[in-house]
Amino acid sequence: MPADVLASQSNDPSFDDIWEELVWRGHVQVSTDPEALHTTLASGPITFYCGFDPTAPSLHLGHLVQLIIMRRLQLAGHRPLGLVGGSTGLIGDPRPTSERTLNDPGVVAQWVTRLQGQVAGYLSFEGDNAATLVDNLDWTAPLTAIDFLRTIGKHFRVGTMLKKDAVSARLNSEAGISYTEFSYQILQALDFLELYRSRGCLLQLGGSDQWGNLTAGIDLIHRVEGVSVHAFGTPLLTRADGTKFSKSEGTAIWIDPDQTSPYAFYQFWLNAEDSEVIDRLRVFTFLPRAEIDRLERAVAEEPYKREAQRTLAREVTTLVHGRDATDAVIAAAEALFGNGDLAATDAGTLEAALRELPNTTTAPDAPVAQLLVDTALTTSLSEARRAISQGGVYVNNEKVTDPAATISGSVLPSGIAVLRRGKKTLAGVFVE
Repeated sequence: MPADVLASQSNDPSFDDIWEELVWRGHVQVSTDPEALHTTLASGPITFYCGFDPTAPSLHLGHLVQLIIMRRLQLAGHRPLGLVGGSTGLIGDPRPTSERTLNDPGVVAQWVTRLQGQVAGYLSFEGDNAATLVDNLDWTAPLTAIDFLRTIGKHFRVGTMLKKDAVSARLNSEAGISYTEFSYQILQALDFLELYRSRGCLLQLGGSDQWGNLTAGIDLIHRVEGVSVHAFGTPLLTRADGTKFSKSEGTAIWIDPDQTSPYAFYQFWLNAEDSEVIDRLRVFTFLPRAEIDRLERAVAEEPYKREAQRTLAREVTTLVHGRDATDAVIAAAEALFGNGDLAATDAGTLEAALRELPNTTTAPDAPVAQLLVDTALTTSLSEARRAISQGGVYVNNEKVTDPAATISGSVLPSGIAVLRRGKKTLAGVFVE
């Protein structure tokens, strides 16, 4: 989260109402005793943690949910621990269908550093409830196998471990499950125990698909220390059709701008369905209830204006990429459709936008008609020439009237041209 955005948020809600706020926001799908957890959060500052495994060089939207909740809890006065798993990242929690590929330890170490930087951007490291970053490799690396089995493994019952959803799903699959991934829940439980002992941590949060791992830590602390701690799991982030955003399927939305450009990020939120946009506003923004309620009425009464979607896109893109990048994205989007000056648009943002569209690379004197075919805006040269003759083709928002026209003289200084057919069908041209 950019510093200007971080500083602009107020310390509200307080201890007393943070639990109700989390529930209203839709952040809680499953939890330990809700009444006891409410009382714990309302009684004063506690230390809590969330873990992020470095199984990729960036966090994605599922992780962003957790980072936002951590920020909400910190704004309410609680102390966050951001754990990036240098040890658990070497293994990876079990996927429902197949064994993970083990990444090289050197690569994982690089990803730890990258993810620590991303996590740190959403937390404050100042004040009485300053955040702390931790790495579970610090306490697992010194353990010998015998120490691990004697001091931690003896507290786990295989029958209970087999009942965990992730484990049972894999046992019933063709792939089965290795002892390595089967042991993941013990490592995560050890994290909670270590953070309870060393930092007084009383709460862990994570996705609801991690519930078995979260409760493993609760059970371990109760067995070893004789005390009760807490956890809650958030709903999984899904598309409107119920499918999950998946790193393995290539459908993840990353918070690293090099992996998902700010333009693509903004467009993702802008394209939210009416049926999901209010839930997204509750989960991903810090807008107050009154404003979200107003936007909900706007969706019901004037859905064609898409005010809620535009608000969602602006708020979340600003949260992740900052105000300047968001302003540049909005300016580029407007300019692409003829409502702004393309020449004044940030070249990097414009290029990123065009990379998301059909595009082609060409010579400086390429015929416009051929470019329409190359970018699939038309299916043939005859159709392309007819579209030009009918006045429906634009290069950098300037109408093309000559069917024999070339791109020469129409290219921006950055070597980019925006090809448009009609009002809304766009393509990018990159001139060599």
